[in-house]
Amino acid sequence: MNLPDSSMPLVNHLRELRKRLIISSVTVAVVFAGLWFFARDMHEILAAPLQALLVDSDGSALIATGIASPFLVPFKLTMVLAVLISVPVLLHQIWAFVSPGLYQHERKFAMPLLFSSIVLFYSGVAFCYFVVLPLVYGFFTGFASEGITLMPDIANHLDFTLKLIFAFGIAFEIPIATALLVKSGAVSRETLQQKRAYVFLTCFIIGMFITPPDMFSQTILAVPMYLLFEAGLIASRFLGQPPISRTPEDLEESPDQTSTDQ
Repeated sequence: MNLPDSSMPLVNHLRELRKRLIISSVTVAVVFAGLWFFARDMHEILAAPLQALLVDSDGSALIATGIASPFLVPFKLTMVLAVLISVPVLLHQIWAFVSPGLYQHERKFAMPLLFSSIVLFYSGVAFCYFVVLPLVYGFFTGFASEGITLMPDIANHLDFTLKLIFAFGIAFEIPIATALLVKSGAVSRETLQQKRAYVFLTCFIIGMFITPPDMFSQTILAVPMYLLFEAGLIASRFLGQPPISRTPEDLEESPDQTSTDQ
């Protein structure tokens, strides 16, 4: 029994890809235009956890050491926020591009996965802003000795903060990655359970590379990563057994060639 011919000419794939890229780009541009009017306010909100600590110190404040920093920092922040806010649309465009090549049972599995990944990513961003940043800033500013005036540069502060935010946003996707590994059959849940010690060590190694060079920041990322790994193991119990091979029903089932355009 042969698989149905679900191939499309390369030019049609390129046209579909171009369409999805245009929609994604326009979405980000529109969101950016709407946010630009509030660029200064958004930067003040982002800097609020650090400003709350600096206000208690005489002479401490955020400063701009570059001539263009007062413009470039809000611009960069607005662009990053535009992408973050557009994540649901961007993921939907990816889904619309790949879904015609999926079988029906694969789509039923992918849709909850897509929704869960969006929720987890935003949860990681919120966790970083409301929990991690105040702790990290408090840890570092607490080491300032008497006579030292703490005056962080706004560009360095933005890079530091965005690095942590994206690190936690991506780290919160670990349950999805773990569940996918088990569901796809790439590795069994029992194997992952036996390798817990190696996973725990790997979390600290990753935390060492993507956080500031201190044990506190490394730990505050590594521990949630490991807990999220355990959550992924629990979630994998409810996904059923991994597929061993295509069933006759799969072979007879033809992927929908109509692109999902919503």
